Amino acid sequence: MIDINLIRENKELVKENIKKKFQDQKLPLVDEVYDDDIILRETQTKADKLKSEKNKLSEQIGFLMRDKKQDEAAELKEQVSKMKEEIDALELKEENLRIKIKNNMMLIPNIIASDVPIGKSDLENVEEMRFGEPYVPNYEIPYHADIMASFNGLDKDAAGRVSGNGFYYLMGDIARLHSAVLAYARDFMIDKGFTYCIPPFMIHGDSVDGVMSFEEKDAMMYKIEGEDLYLIGTSEHSMIAKFKDQIIKEADLPITLTSYSPCFRKEVGAHGIEERGVYRIHQFEKQEMVVICKPEDSESWYDKMASYSIELFRSLDIPVRKLICCSGDLADLKYRSCDIEAWSPRQQKYFEVCSCSNLTDAQARRLGIRYKNNTGDKVYAHTLNNTVIAPPRMLIAFLENNLNEDGSVNIPLALRPYMGGIEKITTK
Repeated sequence: MIDINLIRENKELVKENIKKKFQDQKLPLVDEVYDDDIILRETQTKADKLKSEKNKLSEQIGFLMRDKKQDEAAELKEQVSKMKEEIDALELKEENLRIKIKNNMMLIPNIIASDVPIGKSDLENVEEMRFGEPYVPNYEIPYHADIMASFNGLDKDAAGRVSGNGFYYLMGDIARLHSAVLAYARDFMIDKGFTYCIPPFMIHGDSVDGVMSFEEKDAMMYKIEGEDLYLIGTSEHSMIAKFKDQIIKEADLPITLTSYSPCFRKEVGAHGIEERGVYRIHQFEKQEMVVICKPEDSESWYDKMASYSIELFRSLDIPVRKLICCSGDLADLKYRSCDIEAWSPRQQKYFEVCSCSNLTDAQARRLGIRYKNNTGDKVYAHTLNNTVIAPPRMLIAFLENNLNEDGSVNIPLALRPYMGGIEKITTK
């Protein structure tokens, strides 16, 4: 959520930002908020003036009662009673206007960085750099579900019977590999100075509204029937909401956390659920990184967080590239974002495995996350998040890039301690 002062002082900038995101249907919201905010402040001024007059009359009534001037006191009491009714009506109007303004402000996207490329969709994201040499072997790379099946490692048929489409059983060496990469990612981030955390896997609706836009909520979140609880789509949701309505000590910033959680997503939209493999599914596990920092530090943290993802994937012998997300591909709360994409030798193209985002103070305003600076002012913090590793999607890149011609899969040196020291896994 943006600062309302931006609309008060430069609503054309806010409108131009909406146009850059190709959300012209939201343009009327800016004028609506601007006009309602004027009415709200006028209503507050009128109510405050009436309250002051009412207090003065109430004081006069006390003097009149003391002097036993009952008739005059009765007249003033009648005026006070009418004033109270008017004040109550004005306060109700204020409350309704605040709710309306807040609801509209929640729909207006965050101001994006000036250097974000302008484009309508992810098709117009811009490649910034590649890391590692994309390699295509002279033997066939099977579809990832077939690689997993060759190790007796994937059972989607049974999962379909038990849970439906979009779920899976991982078995044997593939399940062990899944756990190994999560443990490796956990320790990798701890070594970077991040504090490890396992958060709640369900959160209240007001926390959901604080961490994401309404459109994302409708497309992603599973709600628990009869409860004000939602299954998280990523541990970022719980981790940022942990600081809801808190005043953080400046000395405690930056807060750097790495968190594990299962993730649950409806995946409503054009992409849909993958029928055969495990690329787009309803349930997966993930290691996440989250930073809460002072505004002047958020851009440097953004660069560092992206670099950590690149370093981690390269340590597992997976070539990656960094894509700068264009304006139309940015979720409403994001100031800037980049995707880290892994090389697929089977498809001979890259696919997304990480998404790093700087949300500036957009989440913090929605959740009330502030810190007290050295002058005593309460300032909204900046929040950032990035995927560390999200298997089983990450396993697709791992298996394809470490697959040998005989069907075995090499275990990179960094991962061997988490796989019992073995150098490769072999088909069953």
